[in-house]
Amino acid sequence: SPQGCSKKKSRKHQRFMERRALLEQKGLLSPRGHRGSQTPVEGSEAHATVTKANGTTTLRCGKVPKPKRAVSASLSPSASPDSIARHHSVLLSQGNKVRTSSLVLRPGKYVAIDCEMVGTGPQGRLSELARCSVVNYEGDVIYDKYVRPELPIMDYRTRWSGITKQHMKRAIPFKVAQAEILKILKDKIVVGHAIHNDFQALKYFHPKDRTRDTSQIPVLKQRAGLPIRANVSLKNLARHLLHKKIQVGRKGHSSVEDAQTAMELYRLVEVQWEQELAHSLPPRPPSPVTDPTADSNQYMDDQYWPTDLMASGL
Repeated sequence: SPQGCSKKKSRKHQRFMERRALLEQKGLLSPRGHRGSQTPVEGSEAHATVTKANGTTTLRCGKVPKPKRAVSASLSPSASPDSIARHHSVLLSQGNKVRTSSLVLRPGKYVAIDCEMVGTGPQGRLSELARCSVVNYEGDVIYDKYVRPELPIMDYRTRWSGITKQHMKRAIPFKVAQAEILKILKDKIVVGHAIHNDFQALKYFHPKDRTRDTSQIPVLKQRAGLPIRANVSLKNLARHLLHKKIQVGRKGHSSVEDAQTAMELYRLVEVQWEQELAHSLPPRPPSPVTDPTADSNQYMDDQYWPTDLMASGL
């Protein structure tokens, strides 16, 4: 009967809400307000109206199947990272295998980095970090600090680095900067130009499948009309493809400007580059932390609940 159906649903709903509250308290589930624009109408439990042969109608508790959406297997070259993530999520939900160079990531998982170095050691030939800038997918600065090298500075290389003795007065120790920067780079897709130099200055190695070096992208060189095997500077790529001038004047480079330019170049060929990487790199095992297709609702299953809580009758 409708009344019995309502009571049954009410008990299940109460149990569900109690579980949700506990999960939110333990940090295993995001608060309901942050889950987007999902509507409760499409839940697993819903009322279905059944029409009998005599014309009467009754209510029945049960699952209402969701309509399946047909999704194209291809993406537009101009597709945004959000649309790529949605596209692959739907494909995965339909049982299709999606092979990508890394995980299907959202813009929040991308950063671009650029470092400026000074000369230390004998005759200033050793390069050490003196400034590091990190920008997000939109080009907004999320980190920009001057760094004091571990060895005495012998050559500021101001014409290229833009670093002066004055900057070192507010610089932070290398170890402090290194810890702060690596915390930002963790689990991110990191974009940069000749980025191995930046990682070397940071004394750090980033996973290859999460690194995007704009100096190594054939499609960028093709668009610029330059030889594939040529070593192309960030300045030249910016002039040919973005129609802007960078690294001009005698005050040295700006690591913020260089990081922003690298991200602009990456976004210019993002979809095509990622599709090419999907065929050249081995698939990476999915991570429950960074994979957007992993739904925190899985923790609502009984297998994730403590034994004493299950015994309490929830």
